[in-house]
Amino acid sequence: MSRPRPIALLLALVTLLVYLPTAWNGFVVFDDDDYITNNHDIQNGLTWSAIKWAFTTFYASNWHPLTWLSHALDCQLFGLKPGPQHLVNAAFHAANAALLFTLLWRLTRALWPAAFIAALFAWHPLHVESVAWIAERKDVLSTFFALLSLLAYTKYAQENRRRDFWLAWFFFALGLMSKPMVVTLPFVMLLLDYWPLRRFSSFQFPDVARRLLEKWPFFLAVAFSCVITFLAQSRHGVGPVVSLAQVSLDYRLKNTAVAYAIYLLKLIWPAKLAVFYPLHEKIPAAAVAESLAALAFISAAAWRLRRSCPCLLVGWLWFLGTLVPVIGLVQVGGAALADRYSYFPSIGIFIAVVFGVQSLNVRRQIPQTAVAAVAVLILSGSIFATENQLRRWRNSETLFRHALAVTDDNDAARTNLGVALEQQGKLNEALAEYLVAERLATERFEIHNNLGNLLDTLGRPEEAIAEYREAVRRAPERPFLHDSLGIVLAELGRFAAAMDEFTNAIRLDPSDSIPHIRLGDTLLKQGRDTEAIGQFNEAMRLDPLNFATYAHTAYILAAIENPDVRDGRNALILAAKANNLTGGTQPSVFDILGMAFADNGDFSNAQICAQNALDLATAAKMKGLEPIQRRLELYKNRQPWRESFLSTNAPPEIPPKN
Repeated sequence: MSRPRPIALLLALVTLLVYLPTAWNGFVVFDDDDYITNNHDIQNGLTWSAIKWAFTTFYASNWHPLTWLSHALDCQLFGLKPGPQHLVNAAFHAANAALLFTLLWRLTRALWPAAFIAALFAWHPLHVESVAWIAERKDVLSTFFALLSLLAYTKYAQENRRRDFWLAWFFFALGLMSKPMVVTLPFVMLLLDYWPLRRFSSFQFPDVARRLLEKWPFFLAVAFSCVITFLAQSRHGVGPVVSLAQVSLDYRLKNTAVAYAIYLLKLIWPAKLAVFYPLHEKIPAAAVAESLAALAFISAAAWRLRRSCPCLLVGWLWFLGTLVPVIGLVQVGGAALADRYSYFPSIGIFIAVVFGVQSLNVRRQIPQTAVAAVAVLILSGSIFATENQLRRWRNSETLFRHALAVTDDNDAARTNLGVALEQQGKLNEALAEYLVAERLATERFEIHNNLGNLLDTLGRPEEAIAEYREAVRRAPERPFLHDSLGIVLAELGRFAAAMDEFTNAIRLDPSDSIPHIRLGDTLLKQGRDTEAIGQFNEAMRLDPLNFATYAHTAYILAAIENPDVRDGRNALILAAKANNLTGGTQPSVFDILGMAFADNGDFSNAQICAQNALDLATAAKMKGLEPIQRRLELYKNRQPWRESFLSTNAPPEIPPKN
């Protein structure tokens, strides 16, 4: 075994040990619900329907099918246990450390500088967010493929074998399908062509143009990724991309300069790290001037020293360039910056500093013991700070309370803290957090929406309606706000107003099946059964992979008292399809399948399905099993289940659509 291999293995093992505490961390309320805990397409595991969904969905305003498939595989292997999923993130991070070391070793043959850079990358506290947050699987996964791509490209550049070039392209494509932020990788390859590969000696146009033209397949993939990402993030006009009317170009340019400087400072001194850094109303002119001066000085120095110390320019441009997609020129969401965005760009700074010091050491002959002592001190401090930061990620409450402690006027952190408290049953504390968040940012529709949800839960529907109406006023283009308002109106028996809201939701997002379900339920409450079934059929047409839609429709068709609408044969087909989509894992679907069998007179299979539902629900420690037990007794007496859905006797709530 050659010398670098045990070092790579040791790096990976120590990194796993550093991140071992994440095995006891839970899910958080920020994005983990969209990606895993409320995502039924993912929770069913790595099924064929999940694979098709992953490659065709723009859900969560992204197209990253490999990330979705990795989460689906987690659910297949571990269910909804967060600990193993955290360890998968840690394993990818450990692999990335080993890959980065291997890449730098092959590029430079400088063993200890390569090892130090990889260790600093692995143990730096600024990278905790990318690893300790399950929903950020896309960071560690895309970097995994990006490093594999750079390794293959390095081999191509050194040995000139065309198959390595296409292998690099293949890994690059996998990286784009994990997170589109890696679109800048061809430019990183160009930087490596300059140093340390030395495939061109100066930035003269013919040399640069030749190396750019060589990478045309990579740029073709970049173009495809940019187009599909734009479509995903601007879908129906309600994606996370913020318009210039909301955040001006002048503000974005100022924030870009300050954000670059903050990322650099946090790499040097990683203090006051938070899961969310809010955009503030004004950016001080002094902060902008200081940031621009610092960036200009470093850029000028790196350019001036490009011949004697090319690692400075390569590392600095790596940092600047790979941050471009997320630096805020295209503003996504309400964050000024994010720790996770530094995950891959930080490698550039580490390269510039470490190889810069090595170059200085060659000239000045700094004592090796002094260099080693400083390196050990830096890495020890990094591990200590990382362990401290990992404790912040233990659960949602600790995470967002810490964010509030280290940032100012953070309405997003308060809102998410409110959600966490609400999930713990601390409703009054949650209400207090929402009210403070509302005072900080009354224009944010999300806060009004959360307040509406909580007030409805607290039995204050009129106040809930007021909050929902304010949310709709702030963001009338958001279909789910109309949907939420319609639900409360329907609960109060204001059916006409509720139907208007569901209709608005359908108009704003014609591809969403859920408003059709809501509209159908409201029609059922009014005895308009035939119209209701039409809405359910439309929902199934729109979302043919959503088991909940089939199950809901089957429930109505099998149990409704109206004989003109009841259709046991169709109910059986739909319930069986729902059961196939879930792989026979959902007790509620078995319960509905039993209703359908009973309506068709097959009471033997009805009993089997009801018993399966009870067994699965009991194993999952679910409560409220009395209705299933009552149905089982009916089937034993050869009687089907019947139910009226008029007025408030609504069918059970279906899971939210992904």
